Amino acid sequence: MRRFGTTGPVHPEKNYVVSRSVELNDFIARIKDGRYIVIFAPRQTGKTTFFQNALGEIADNDPAYFPISLNFEEYVSDNLSNFYADLTHDIYDEIESALEKRELLRTDNLQVLIENTQITNHQTMRRFFEELGKVLKVGYNVQRVILIIDEFDGIPKEALAGFLHSLRRIYVSNSTQKCPHSVGIVGVKNIAQLNYDRSISPFNIQDEFHLPNFTLEQVHELLQQYTEEVGQHFDSEVIESIHKQTAGQPFLVNRIAQILTDELDIPKTESITMDHFSQAHFQLLHERNTNIDHLTTNIRRNPRFERTLMRITAYDDGLPFNLRDNQISELATFGVIKQGKDRMCEIANPIYFYCIIQTFKPTFNGLEENYLPEDTSDGFLDYLSKTGHIDMNALLDNFRDFIARSGFNILQVPGTPQESVGRHLLLAYLEQFVLLVGGFMHIEVQTGRGRIDLLITHKQRKYIVETKVWRGEVRYQKGLQQLASYLKSEGASDGYYVVFDHRANPEPRAENHEIKGYNIRSYVIPVMQERPSAEGHP
Repeated sequence: MRRFGTTGPVHPEKNYVVSRSVELNDFIARIKDGRYIVIFAPRQTGKTTFFQNALGEIADNDPAYFPISLNFEEYVSDNLSNFYADLTHDIYDEIESALEKRELLRTDNLQVLIENTQITNHQTMRRFFEELGKVLKVGYNVQRVILIIDEFDGIPKEALAGFLHSLRRIYVSNSTQKCPHSVGIVGVKNIAQLNYDRSISPFNIQDEFHLPNFTLEQVHELLQQYTEEVGQHFDSEVIESIHKQTAGQPFLVNRIAQILTDELDIPKTESITMDHFSQAHFQLLHERNTNIDHLTTNIRRNPRFERTLMRITAYDDGLPFNLRDNQISELATFGVIKQGKDRMCEIANPIYFYCIIQTFKPTFNGLEENYLPEDTSDGFLDYLSKTGHIDMNALLDNFRDFIARSGFNILQVPGTPQESVGRHLLLAYLEQFVLLVGGFMHIEVQTGRGRIDLLITHKQRKYIVETKVWRGEVRYQKGLQQLASYLKSEGASDGYYVVFDHRANPEPRAENHEIKGYNIRSYVIPVMQERPSAEGHP
């Protein structure tokens, strides 16, 4: 039986694989047209699987094309001479492998070329490819050589400019038989980010290829392969939730499917339901895996990233998606943010959003002892009704009172930007409660900007809490309308709206609304701006 793959390239004989036929056909057409293509995307987005499938498709269907696949990952510490020595060895190995797949032997001319050529720099590399093109055409009727370089970021700094200059010279040559005919460069950082001397890039002939995340239809295609083999169905809401929470990020899609099918011990005779999804989603949010580790490592690289990310999440006005800004460019390169439809920055997906908040949340905020009032009788269990369901009104009333009890002390929460402190505290407060009562909570953010929708599930009931920062009466009212629309999409009747007011003279509110037939309890909670002056001092 095949499985969902999360450890490197996936293979159709062992793993469930999204065909990406539209993207593959586009990529192959560009190769045949002789384009020099770049694919730059964050790690674990399926780049290697994609181009391996493309080369396999070409090799199987058109013997006039001769693919050579290289990987520069091991070259990163090479000096210039070692780089070209290693490159020579790997090119020869790839030629031999391609011939073996075609059940062909070396011709005398190819043997002479390999024995008498040692690539020592970018000029000898260019001349080698010129001769290789001639030898392959005469000996094997190969018309086109395709060169694909994975992990191109590993190229040594001192080799980069010369290597690209030679590829450019090949590309702009007048020869109708230029070799390589097409080049694909695959990596995380783009050419501009690798161009260490900041000069004009010698590779301005590149054709950029964007490899998108999975669409909802592709997630369905992936999961349907499992259903057809095993017979176990995914409820349609589960498929939609997987796509919404991951935004189609390939590793995350496969990982949550892996948990659901391999690790939760769900009987194969049962459908996979939203209750199962909540368990798998909770596990994914709180486990260590390579994708989340990459995320947290990357957002800690620069101390300024925290404030930038909090700005993106906290303000309705947003932050322009400006790739000429180094911070925005780096965060986009790492796959942390993306460009929204309005050309503003968005967090890449709700799972990353949650992990970002968790990464920057202090281990202790110092206010945990103040969560509950002095007259509590059974701690957080006071906020369960007699039927065992969550009394969200009482729970949020107490949170409002907790902020008031804490006063200026909330400004002393370590390592938390002031504009984010209210949300950090609400998330920590609700998370502690939800874990205690055996529920699940995750972020259902829609745009990743200006609002956070928290979805709590407990005993088959949904509780939706939307949070914002006060930005005026018009936006406050607009937020109520947004929440009513969101409640409709989620099939919930009640919602909760928490707005943190950072103004010098805030106006606290606690109101009940009926909007479009939905009940909304709203709060405007003042966040104190500064510590009061000591008595007797101005």
